[in-house]
Amino acid sequence: MDDMDHRILSALHACGADPRVASAARGLSLAGEHGALWLAAGLAGAAVDGARRGSWLRGTALVASAHLGSMGVKRVVRRARPAHVRPRMRTAGRHSFPSSHATSAAAAAVAFGALGVPALGPLAAAMCLSRLVVGVHFPTDVAAGAALGALTARAGARWMSGGVA
Repeated sequence: MDDMDHRILSALHACGADPRVASAARGLSLAGEHGALWLAAGLAGAAVDGARRGSWLRGTALVASAHLGSMGVKRVVRRARPAHVRPRMRTAGRHSFPSSHATSAAAAAVAFGALGVPALGPLAAAMCLSRLVVGVHFPTDVAAGAALGALTARAGARWMSGGVA
């Protein structure tokens, strides 16, 4: 699996040789730092959709919880970031598994998608790919992060909609 992880990362990282692709990937990665893009989207939804403010705020809490959970897993697993490609940006931490960017992106796509914002799915996928293009995660880091985020949001779906968890 490690060989496959390395080969897929190398191929996607090579896409960043185009400066436009590298710039877009860096921009997405910066916007997703600490889940900021997704937390801002949730708070904006709460601000403009008064009828479902509680659902938006609970969804935002799910995104934050998923992100914090991924940070906890990183501290336990302690997988080093890829060393076989040159990263195109700095990272907040030195551990790679799971990708917290992918975790918060998938959590937002599931949680806010349930509120009728399906456009976040493609944006979340682009965020996940950006972490490979900039060379700071292995594909398995991104896949595990996305799974963690989606499962966290799905597990809290009833609570988010105002029901009991």
